[in-house]
Amino acid sequence: MTFLQRNPEAAAALSRRGFLITATSAGVALGFAGEVTAAGPAPAGFEPTIWYSIGRDGTVTVNVIRAELGQHVGTAIARIVADELEADWSKVQVKTVDSDAKWGLMVTGGSWSVWQSYPIYSQAGAAGRTVLIEEGAKLLGVAPGACVARNGAIHAGKASVSYGAIVTRGNLARSFTPEQLAKLPMKPAAERRLIGKAVQARDIPSKTNGQGVYGIDAVVPGMVYARPKLPPTRYDSVVVSIDDSAAKAVPGYQKSLALDDPSGTVPGWVVVLADSFVAANKACDLVKVTWKTGEAAKVSEADLQRRSAELIADPNAGSLVVEDAGVDQAFAAAKSKLEATYTTATALHFQMEPVNALAFEKDGVFEIHTGNQWQSLVLPWLAKALGRPENTIVMKSYLLGGGFGRRLNGDYAIPAALASKAIGKPVKLVFTRADDSRFDSPRAPSVQRVRMAFGEAGRVTAMDHAAAAGWPTLAMAPFFMPKGTNGVAYDPFSVNGADHWYTVGAQRVRAVNNDLANSTFRPGWLRSVGPGWTNWALESFMDEAAHSQGADPLAFRLKLLDGVGRNAGSGPTAVGGAHRQAAVLAAVAKKAGWGAALPKNTGLGLATTFGQERDMPTWVACAARVRVDPQTGVVKVEKLTLVADCGTVVHPDGALAQMQGASLWGMSLALFEGTEFRDGQVKDTNLGGYTPLRMADVPDLDIEFMPSTEPPVGLGEPATTVVGPAIGNAIFNAVGARVRDLPIRPAAVLKAMKA
Repeated sequence: MTFLQRNPEAAAALSRRGFLITATSAGVALGFAGEVTAAGPAPAGFEPTIWYSIGRDGTVTVNVIRAELGQHVGTAIARIVADELEADWSKVQVKTVDSDAKWGLMVTGGSWSVWQSYPIYSQAGAAGRTVLIEEGAKLLGVAPGACVARNGAIHAGKASVSYGAIVTRGNLARSFTPEQLAKLPMKPAAERRLIGKAVQARDIPSKTNGQGVYGIDAVVPGMVYARPKLPPTRYDSVVVSIDDSAAKAVPGYQKSLALDDPSGTVPGWVVVLADSFVAANKACDLVKVTWKTGEAAKVSEADLQRRSAELIADPNAGSLVVEDAGVDQAFAAAKSKLEATYTTATALHFQMEPVNALAFEKDGVFEIHTGNQWQSLVLPWLAKALGRPENTIVMKSYLLGGGFGRRLNGDYAIPAALASKAIGKPVKLVFTRADDSRFDSPRAPSVQRVRMAFGEAGRVTAMDHAAAAGWPTLAMAPFFMPKGTNGVAYDPFSVNGADHWYTVGAQRVRAVNNDLANSTFRPGWLRSVGPGWTNWALESFMDEAAHSQGADPLAFRLKLLDGVGRNAGSGPTAVGGAHRQAAVLAAVAKKAGWGAALPKNTGLGLATTFGQERDMPTWVACAARVRVDPQTGVVKVEKLTLVADCGTVVHPDGALAQMQGASLWGMSLALFEGTEFRDGQVKDTNLGGYTPLRMADVPDLDIEFMPSTEPPVGLGEPATTVVGPAIGNAIFNAVGARVRDLPIRPAAVLKAMKA
């Protein structure tokens, strides 16, 4: 299932379109019919179109709708095109495009980018290769069957003609229906020359020589700088008065403006305007605003967790994501039962580049210059806020200094646009680190209850998993929420991972929205989203279940990963199902030395996951080796061993970097990161109180990818979800302390050791 298929109307529209390849004197243009911009003569020799173009000099320009936030997504997607096209990699360049309806859905998240792009761009590359061979054969005076495409040219024996020459001299015109595209011959894996090979990432030079431009670098003549004066609460604050008398002494200060936001994105906001950010920053601290607030100003972390627990206790609350017949009967007839509750604390994004946006109107178009992960989500908010048609607004794309899901929510663009509209000038809104933290869309705190029923000889007969948290998709993209078996809509990103691939008899998975969280703040998507808490509970519980039955945790899991029924897996990307998850688990256990003797107070813990979603499974397993100081409870992670089966590895260096970063983030969330709400706001707003993983804490990493020619899936997030429970299980194996709350603090370890 592709992302487009999640939107039936979009999928239907796409399926009716043929694929078009045309050529003019300017270049070859490739795209879906109805979406192609005619490539007329251009000074540069080519005109970019929907997916890629080839210039008269043979340059291949790949248009990428995904945001570049450090994951080398442009290089990965360009490889897909270039490999099938047989392009000269030295002549391939990547263009990250601005928002436009012709691109369709623009979103970068969920580990979807390569997974969704692979079939589209590989077919596009194959189509281009087919046409270039046909036209190249004419220019060479031979039959197409005598020709091969290789490294940006068509070869026939000792003769050849370059792609640039074909574009300049040829007469290319060919269209493909979706059915014809699907039948185009793709290169066998053995003939790939770019996918899976070591080639330079296209974005590295600009990032290292300073030429790369990030959102915070955007400038235009005559712009006014702004810093927000944030209200006490996210939703229910109203400006009563503004006193800027002290700020007027700051050179360059202009004024403070209370925003009127028809979209409801930034209620109660004041922006402080000045000639420079230094002035805006200083003046903002001096401006005094009086707000009227509501009940959200009283909410604490304990209130949020208590509300989740109350909702989980109500069997009628929430949406039934999985509901097999006989769950209650199996628990009633069970020989034994096990139940445990797990929690996770509020977590923040802390991307390197604080959020920012530059906004202004030019020639009847309102431009928003910023780094963003989901333009298609933000444009309707901007249209409502500005009171103008969506097609008169464009979001200009920039590099992102980190995103981690925070920039899926482009709410920070709204105040910049409103301020610009109000004063009739370009406004560059920049947040301080503390502003960014207070205005963050945090990962909501979560509470989960997991139960398992056992029959004769410890056979698992039923499992019941309920997860309660704030729902980001309800807050920002409710149109993206499917309905459960009981007809109640749910946020898939709050419960993905709980619908696991273990065979556990009758299964129930229930997603519960913490309404207090959603009314207090705007819950956000943070790298791995729901699996970041669901897999913490699931894989910790699997260890507990194994020990309750006197079973080895590895053997217990492998027995349940039998690939029976719905866990058998199917195409296109879940082929092999639970058997592939069992394979990575067995491989990581062997690699890490599972079962070998370890020093005192040292333990090895296992955990496994299928990544983000059942139709896009990335099979990952982790073995964490930890040492626990029994006097202090401090946990030292000595080594993380991970094995992943992500199908075809498109960009090996990028894939390794993704796994490394994700696993370290998972470790950071497990042991170091976490804040709490106090009086409706997060307690920690900078990196003094909020303490992510430091360099001194980084363990040895041993990461391996299973060889595969299956279609590629996602890698940005899965490893994040598997490290935490592996560490928790290792702590238990080291000192017998079972911790069920993230982050794992030394005091909690000491308390569990005494329990």
